[in-house]
Amino acid sequence: MVDVRPYTPADEADLWELKQAFERGLGAGTGDESKAKQYADKLTADYRARWLDWVADCVAESPACVQVAESEDGLVGYVFVLPESLAFIWDAAVLNEIFVRDAHRGRGVADELLAAAREVVAGQSLPLDRLVLDVDGENERAAAFYERHGFEHWGELVARDC
Repeated sequence: MVDVRPYTPADEADLWELKQAFERGLGAGTGDESKAKQYADKLTADYRARWLDWVADCVAESPACVQVAESEDGLVGYVFVLPESLAFIWDAAVLNEIFVRDAHRGRGVADELLAAAREVVAGQSLPLDRLVLDVDGENERAAAFYERHGFEHWGELVARDC
């Protein structure tokens, strides 16, 4: 059983630990060694400070935009919905990140986090009544999760090195 609640500054160290696992999972689970290295290499002390400052700014604007899942094991997952002011990038609500530790997957934690995210989104007023996110095509588990929750393909994100 988990309790999903808004993130507080007291959660900072645990949230950073979850963020690192999220990034390492993206790199290792959806690409080759060079992709995994890129994701791992960015997790520097400077990145940590900048990311946590950004989280604090987002939470100051929208207190529930970052929610954590807590069990007797401590924090086991989180969800991060961009505040409304940043969601205008897509003119829709943006699910920035959702992550659950491996040991807690398959237990409904991600479902609870997504439900919390949808509550945040319900309070946003944007031009499009949509919740969007970026999912790596190689992440079959994530794709199945989002499909089960009614997400559909809506365009495609492309990228190139700067």
